Amino acid sequence: MEKFEKLTGVAAPMPLVNIDTDMIIPKVFLKTIKRSGLGVNLFDEMRYDRQGNEIPGFVLNKPQYRNAEILVAGDNFGCGSSREHAPWAIADFGIKCVISTSFADIFYNNCFKNGILPIVMPQEVVDVLMEDAEKGSNARMTVDLENQVVTTSDGQEFPFEVDAFKKHCLLEGLDDIGLTMNNVKDIDAFESKLAQERPWV
Repeated sequence: MEKFEKLTGVAAPMPLVNIDTDMIIPKVFLKTIKRSGLGVNLFDEMRYDRQGNEIPGFVLNKPQYRNAEILVAGDNFGCGSSREHAPWAIADFGIKCVISTSFADIFYNNCFKNGILPIVMPQEVVDVLMEDAEKGSNARMTVDLENQVVTTSDGQEFPFEVDAFKKHCLLEGLDDIGLTMNNVKDIDAFESKLAQERPWV
């Protein structure tokens, strides 16, 4: 997993509340078990019409937001079913940070496991960040995980809280497999010892 340390990029405003995982990646695209390739279908039913043509008014179809790496969203982001394909699609599109007033618990935890930083901020701060994001591609926001600060394009700084263990994992680029591999020597030693003590197992 790629390390997340400090990100400066375009932030896309998406003020809708209760954006659920089916809106993020519709169930028709859940047939794959690969993490790649889902970005094109992120927010599919809002991005495309029934003929598969882009809907120009949707934020991520606008030229200034096509390369957005930060998403400023409405309340209760990622609610609904607990599909890990949702953060897969977000990450594959290129978004590395989502800021909202609240997240569904399972989605929130899945973000950290897939290299995405979900940040919870008070409504009044999200309103400021949303307004900054609405300035377009000339307004670049900075997310500093090490110092736990979000900085707007005009220099306003807003601190945020994050669990220390989850922060460590993102800074080091460690998903569940990576965490396990950190202990591979101990695991190998245990298995070797077990094979000698209980060869029938």
